[in-house]
Amino acid sequence: MVRHVMEALGKAKVVVEDGKVVEVGKPVVEYCPLFKKYRGIDKFDEDSIRENIEFRIRDFGMCTSSRSMYMDDFLSFGISEMLCLAVGEGLLDAAVIASDGAGTCVVDDPRMIQGIGGRISGLVSVEVVPEVVESIGADRTLAGEIDQVRGVELARELGFNRLGVTLTGGDDAAELRRRYGDGVMLFAVHTTGVDEDCAVKLFENCDIVTGCASLHIRGLAKDKALLQAGDKVPVYAASLKGKELMEMKLKQAGKEPSTKDSEDIPRPLV
Repeated sequence: MVRHVMEALGKAKVVVEDGKVVEVGKPVVEYCPLFKKYRGIDKFDEDSIRENIEFRIRDFGMCTSSRSMYMDDFLSFGISEMLCLAVGEGLLDAAVIASDGAGTCVVDDPRMIQGIGGRISGLVSVEVVPEVVESIGADRTLAGEIDQVRGVELARELGFNRLGVTLTGGDDAAELRRRYGDGVMLFAVHTTGVDEDCAVKLFENCDIVTGCASLHIRGLAKDKALLQAGDKVPVYAASLKGKELMEMKLKQAGKEPSTKDSEDIPRPLV
């Protein structure tokens, strides 16, 4: 049995076993404007969450051997889209990200970065799907493990030095910044529900931070963000390098920075 656990759609616990949704927990967030816009979901509940995860399994084989690994940009300003841009333009050598069916992996193909990162929710635990690991490369994968610090170690062993890393924890961010300095570009994702201490560490150590439905991230951003993109589910530049990449992405997308939040935001913020 291949078992995946994730936090999805309002940070509800979702368990997928052998390509079947076997458990859906209660979401901590009831509404997200992005899911309203792209999937027509007015409220997260067991039925809407199950339906969306089952759609992903049918559509691109999430958590299964039929997983599609490549995709072009989906959101105009998502983290995977910015990683694609940075790797595609040669600003970064590779990305260290987490994938269903594999674990933490090292990817230097922009369309694979998008194909993996643009399609998943917050992975808690994964088990190996051999076909997925083979697509990424066994030598580039921490099979069955989600460990971004070890992922950076692996990437450097493979000869990649300028790395973009997605992460959720403030301690991991601080450790990677301490060990690698400007050799890593850190992207904080899945920040809904982080406590104040974690939020502070993410802003102190990351280059780009997603707002998600985080009360503390959004609060700190008022004083600490150097640039904001998006007004419903904002993305914040927390360093000059992050600001430069966001400005490049804004120019590519033909958009302007945001100066204030919309009234149409996730609810509740937690």
